[in-house]
Amino acid sequence: MTAPVDSLTTDHGSENDSGHGSKGMDIALMGMLLFIASEIMFFAALFGVYFNVRATAAVWPPEGTEFISWQGSGLFGLGLAVLITIILVSSSFTMQWATDQIRKGDRTGMNRGLAVTLGLGIVFMCLMLFEYLLLVTHDDFGINSGVYGSLFYVMTGFHGAHVLGGIIGIAVVLARGMRGQFSAEHHVAVEAVHYYWHFVDVVWVFLFLTIYVLR
Repeated sequence: MTAPVDSLTTDHGSENDSGHGSKGMDIALMGMLLFIASEIMFFAALFGVYFNVRATAAVWPPEGTEFISWQGSGLFGLGLAVLITIILVSSSFTMQWATDQIRKGDRTGMNRGLAVTLGLGIVFMCLMLFEYLLLVTHDDFGINSGVYGSLFYVMTGFHGAHVLGGIIGIAVVLARGMRGQFSAEHHVAVEAVHYYWHFVDVVWVFLFLTIYVLR
């Protein structure tokens, strides 16, 4: 989880800092893309375990887990997960907008987009923790609630850890942006964190469809 932040802590003074220079891709941006590729394989393994367990289980999803579906009611059903998904997907659009602004040389627009993205990411994390609290206290559904409980918390928990890493990365980039460190020519850190944030958003969409919808 350190790679997204480590790649953002240095300024680069060449044309390649934009990530689109004629001499090729910036090495920090390439490092971020390689890190994302490794994380894709990590989550692919988690999904592989989930679908293997699902295929071999006599009953799936296990009985008594209707609260993680449309059969639930109010905040204890799929409604909260849908809200969480809308918030994270929306943050992907604001992150893209922030990146587009700095590509045009608009530092103020970039900072505003990053600030909104950071806020949405924090709200996502708070709602995820709130959902965990509801599941444990109201539905008595914890990580020790059989293989389904273990898979649910491991998959969503690891994703949450990656979102936290993205939040830290966005905060670092925003702090640098407020000091005027980026321009249309030099903004590789913004490009790097924007790719990472899109990655965690896409992973969540697949998690949402797999765990909450298809089950």
